[in-house]
Amino acid sequence: MNTQDNPSLGTLLADLAQQVSTLVQTEARLLRAEISESVTKAEAGAVEVLGGAICLLAALLVLLQALVIALARLGLGAGWSALLVGVVVAVLGVVLLRTGMASMAPSELAPDRTQEQLKRDANVIKEQAR
Repeated sequence: MNTQDNPSLGTLLADLAQQVSTLVQTEARLLRAEISESVTKAEAGAVEVLGGAICLLAALLVLLQALVIALARLGLGAGWSALLVGVVVAVLGVVLLRTGMASMAPSELAPDRTQEQLKRDANVIKEQAR
């Protein structure tokens, strides 16, 4: 019998330890990449929230201006035009806020791929240990 055909228990354990170490390092790299991707998504969401907030502030100013003009003239003139513009800007702001908040939802930021890969790796390790 050749010892290379039947490796010792120590050799098998050393190989297993090496493979588990490599696996953990690979999973750590995947986790870092996925967290980085999540941070980028959160940053983009924050920019959209900020854009939405700025639009809503501008809408508020335009709507207030429109109300003043409408009350001053009590007719369909510049005030109603400003009101229409204010409503459009407000709708845009709401859309941006909702989109940004959805991008920052915890479910969007969770490292799903890493979790699934870790489950698969655990199953493989269990099978290898048998």
